[in-house]
Amino acid sequence: MFAVEPVTRIAVEVTFLRMDRRPAAPPPPLPPGVTVERLRPRASVAQYRRLYDGVGQDYVWWLRRTLSDAQLDEVLADPRISVHVARDAAGQALGFYELDRRNRGATNLAYFGLLPGAIGQGLGMALLHHAIAAAWAEGCAALTVNTCTADHPRALPNYERAGFRRLRTVREEWPVPDRLGLPIPDRLRL
Repeated sequence: MFAVEPVTRIAVEVTFLRMDRRPAAPPPPLPPGVTVERLRPRASVAQYRRLYDGVGQDYVWWLRRTLSDAQLDEVLADPRISVHVARDAAGQALGFYELDRRNRGATNLAYFGLLPGAIGQGLGMALLHHAIAAAWAEGCAALTVNTCTADHPRALPNYERAGFRRLRTVREEWPVPDRLGLPIPDRLRL
């Protein structure tokens, strides 16, 4: 007999977006003292978990938390995945983005976000444009991203302002494992 893992069921509206052309305007500069580093040869599991957990803690980022270290290491070892970290002048991480090139032709902005202390400091749009420029610089045919109602409320408007267009919005129900200890907003609970 299999044990059933306790979960909290939530409902979210997921919006899928796409950009079919490189933006004509150059990306805005990053704030003074901020740099973006591509983790090479790849992000370690520990580095990635610190970024993913730190950024996603308040937004129910749960899928990668369910992977074992070995499973996550396998994902990060794929050369078509790259992780880019924004850092302040002291080298402290401010946020990150992940580009996934496993879908032929289209690059997916798989994860994007700021650590809590970096929100509201004028970095978000500049980092988003950095991610867009990095994806197009590597020759993608299209750039995709999705966001949901569990994400920061400015996520969807910022993606659209950056040049993504909505493709569709779908309602999804997610079984978020209770063992992850994530705060679940009441508005998402089923």
